[in-house]
Amino acid sequence: MMEVNEHDTSQYNELIAFRLGEQEFCVDIMSVRDIRGWTPTTPLPHSPDYVKGVINLRGSVLPVIDLSARLGFRSTEPTARHVIIVTQVGSQSVGLLVDAVSDILTITSETIQPTPDVASELARCFMKGVLAIEGRMISLIGLDSVIAATHEGTGTLN
Repeated sequence: MMEVNEHDTSQYNELIAFRLGEQEFCVDIMSVRDIRGWTPTTPLPHSPDYVKGVINLRGSVLPVIDLSARLGFRSTEPTARHVIIVTQVGSQSVGLLVDAVSDILTITSETIQPTPDVASELARCFMKGVLAIEGRMISLIGLDSVIAATHEGTGTLN
């Protein structure tokens, strides 16, 4: 875990870092409700390719998104080593299929660098910034964009 200076008066944010292939991403820990091992999903007809299906989560139906496919990388073939990060933005709950959770980071807002201008419009929509810490490059995902576009059932920007 990253060290923080206790005398700094900046606002701290906690993020959960996870891996998709060789890349590292993170989301705000306040949006995370649970981290579960992989559970096979029930496919939904006519859903986008990145929607793996739904699972039963304590009596509720939870859609599961293959985050790798959602971000434009290759589709994931889940194994017992994969995890589902259960997230909530507003009233919408969604499970994110990722390779593994790697860390909990405590950062200040100054640590977050803007998403590079060379990124596509869709990438800038999903990414809130980039963190360069401890020799790692970690992309900060904006869950509201990932979930909102999923909720609308489209993979395109409006």
